[in-house]
Amino acid sequence: MKKMLGFGLLACLFLASPVRLQAQSALPAPAQFLGYAIGERYTPHHRVLAYAEQIARQQPTRVKVIPYGTTYEGRQLAVVVIANEANMARLDEIRTDNLKRIGMLPGQPSGKALPAIQWLSYNVHGNEAVSSEAFMEVLYGLLEPTKASPSPKAQFTVSPKILETSVVILDPGLNPDGHDRYVNWYNQMHGRVADPTPFAREHSEPWPGGRYTHYLFDPNRDWAWQTQEITQQRMALYQQWMPHLHGDFHEMGVESPYYFAPSAKPYHEDITPFQRQFQGIVGQYCSRYFDRNNWLYYTRERFDLFYPSYGDTYPTYNGAIGMTYEQGGNSRAGLAIRKSDGDTLTLRERIDHHVASSFATLESVADRSAEVVKEFGTFFDNAQRNPVGTFRTYVVKSGGDAGKLTALRQLLDRNQIRYGVAGRNQTLSGSSTAASKKGKTTAKSSGGGVYNYFTQRNEGSLSLAPEDLVISAYQPKSTLLKILFEPTSTLEDSVTYDITAWSLPYAFGLQTYGLTTRLDPVSAPQASTTAAAPATDRPYAYLARWQSMPSVQLLAGLMKNKVRVRAAEKPFELDGQSYGAGTLLITRAGNERLGHRFDELVRQEAATLGVTLTPVKTGFVSKGSDFGSDFVMTLKAPRVGVVSGDGLVQTAVGEVWHYFDQELKYPVSMINGADLGSVDWTQLNVLVLPNGYNYGRILNDRVLTSIREWVRGGGKLIALERAAGALVGKEGFDLKEKDDKPEKAKKALTDSLKTYAERERAAVSDETPGSIYRLNLDATHPLGFGLSGGYYALVNEAHNYDILKDGWNVGYLKDSNLVAGFAGKNAKEKLKQTLAVGVQDLGRGQVIYLADDPLFRGFWYSGKLLFGNAVFF
Repeated sequence: MKKMLGFGLLACLFLASPVRLQAQSALPAPAQFLGYAIGERYTPHHRVLAYAEQIARQQPTRVKVIPYGTTYEGRQLAVVVIANEANMARLDEIRTDNLKRIGMLPGQPSGKALPAIQWLSYNVHGNEAVSSEAFMEVLYGLLEPTKASPSPKAQFTVSPKILETSVVILDPGLNPDGHDRYVNWYNQMHGRVADPTPFAREHSEPWPGGRYTHYLFDPNRDWAWQTQEITQQRMALYQQWMPHLHGDFHEMGVESPYYFAPSAKPYHEDITPFQRQFQGIVGQYCSRYFDRNNWLYYTRERFDLFYPSYGDTYPTYNGAIGMTYEQGGNSRAGLAIRKSDGDTLTLRERIDHHVASSFATLESVADRSAEVVKEFGTFFDNAQRNPVGTFRTYVVKSGGDAGKLTALRQLLDRNQIRYGVAGRNQTLSGSSTAASKKGKTTAKSSGGGVYNYFTQRNEGSLSLAPEDLVISAYQPKSTLLKILFEPTSTLEDSVTYDITAWSLPYAFGLQTYGLTTRLDPVSAPQASTTAAAPATDRPYAYLARWQSMPSVQLLAGLMKNKVRVRAAEKPFELDGQSYGAGTLLITRAGNERLGHRFDELVRQEAATLGVTLTPVKTGFVSKGSDFGSDFVMTLKAPRVGVVSGDGLVQTAVGEVWHYFDQELKYPVSMINGADLGSVDWTQLNVLVLPNGYNYGRILNDRVLTSIREWVRGGGKLIALERAAGALVGKEGFDLKEKDDKPEKAKKALTDSLKTYAERERAAVSDETPGSIYRLNLDATHPLGFGLSGGYYALVNEAHNYDILKDGWNVGYLKDSNLVAGFAGKNAKEKLKQTLAVGVQDLGRGQVIYLADDPLFRGFWYSGKLLFGNAVFF
């Protein structure tokens, strides 16, 4: 992973003397620099950056290019800062004053007037490439306002107030890998003249398209989770600025007119009145530009402010004015496309619209800069003095699983949410207040409540261990903390654009309590260390508890190094310690060929991952099965294949690919679905079928016969989401759908009549957009190892699978397993008495059915262990 930009390095960028070249008489317009007019072709990312760098060389007192990282494919990430000369001269002071004012840096601000910091992000989805073109004109127009309207069909006026009252930050391309994937393809497809015919090849981008990152993640849904390198590096920089406004520029379907604020409902309940009001102000400013040019647009529809990991909501939950802009076009539009109404939409027109909304937005803040800055400060004052929500403290029990806790702390760190530990054993009775004296916390009874996330009930008391995580709501990031930890989210409208539940305690499977009173942590937690025997010891075996993702990573690392590993099928006791099912037994027996390297390999791998090893001198247990028992599994390193390509959901493929390639660093073969008919099945032990919408074509009779015989011979097939559904009713596969039309449910035809105006709302009765369900789990099955504390699934589609008659129903839903989020009434019925995780024995092999995505967006942490069980056990 690329190293992130720290405060010191950023300061050096500001303080270092810029390279000063002889200023030219005039700044080059984009067309002069590129050699073609904006809108005539798409510009590769490196050329977009080169233009910004040229402008910065000519205008060093008003423009700075700040690199902040590189992508997986080695492309440069950078933002461009534009300010007047006075503000540029004190740029670092402005940045640090802003952070000091909101409590995110120690010390007092200088007391000088603070300009608004406005950040506009372009091209987060790579094949929505119009916005990177618009960036160049926005940059030029801010510096040359009298020349800001090069388009013959558009009129722009750039207010001089923008640079008088604001510091503007422009990110020309958040997703350069995806952008260049699209641009390189499109520039090869079109001829001398663009073909507007909708079915021409230049309007049909091949799989996987340029929308997503290198690993096919959606970076617009990764702001809070920060699973991807481009997000991690950008957010490290974002936290060092904390802008007052953030605008996020997109494209949508060709037929749609332009969309800008105000956003659609639902708004999250914690969005402030000022933030809501300013949505309307931005809309008014944008509408003036669009009305002047007679362009169509709409507001208050489709794009809501709810899911916390978008480029509009995340800044909003961090005190800013956040919003989305959507231009019709997307990858299909190319340079020109004929719409259904007969008009031809051109790239130049799409650029004009984004440029206009960019200037309008910057102007809306510039005209009331002092008010925006003041309200931003008030947001953080309230967060630290009177935080939103019921809970004033969150307690996360350590539970002996350092892996989960470390992963959660890492997520909190990336979001700059502060936390500490309890520091000592103590009991909170009823509701407690905490007083901090000389670094020690004392709990005092004051008669309130303790909410248990897992039982979803209030409890009378809570016992704290020294290492338990304590997160106080009295901090700058309080609102974001509350939203990420809320057990259920208040939904004012059931029609939403994304998932409706995401609560971190359920995502990580960590026992969490919400306290209605304040408890301050006493210190920051210490980094975990591994407990290993001295280098001179030669133990009989090393034991590693099977608990969370580091356990899977340890097993994968050992297998790559040819270390043979066994696993306990049942719990056991040894030397007075209890070990659960799935515990790894890394015995010297079977690894003799490694000689002295055995201990070195095992200890080094564990130390790297922070996994605690327990060396033992015997395989004779006091309770359970001895290490040589038939109830101890010998694990073999699997050769894994993952189906990809046309007909599959790109992000679903990317999640599996990223899991193996980046998180486990374990070899995996990515196989095009069209090539399954020519696979040498002897080269694979495990085949993963990610979610897809066209498995009917991929799994034809010949391929399905080959897969079935391969499984019978000992192969393991893992089918996720709709891939599992594609196996329903197929010969040899036992998965079936329930009969969801019992006699008592039959109604008169007139009972199902619906109103046309309510068609969108009626449709959601069949949906469950990202709701959280608690599975009834058989933790004695290898697929449930390490999940004895329970498992929560994020359900994105109302599956309807019957309980397996002859297989293993490892995870299933009863009648009332919904924990959080929205589920339509029809979806709720479908999800009753339904299989979610099942295993079918087929010959010497297995078919594993996973109805929900355990790797969802890379942030559903506890699902990573479930998927690891499926692959390795």
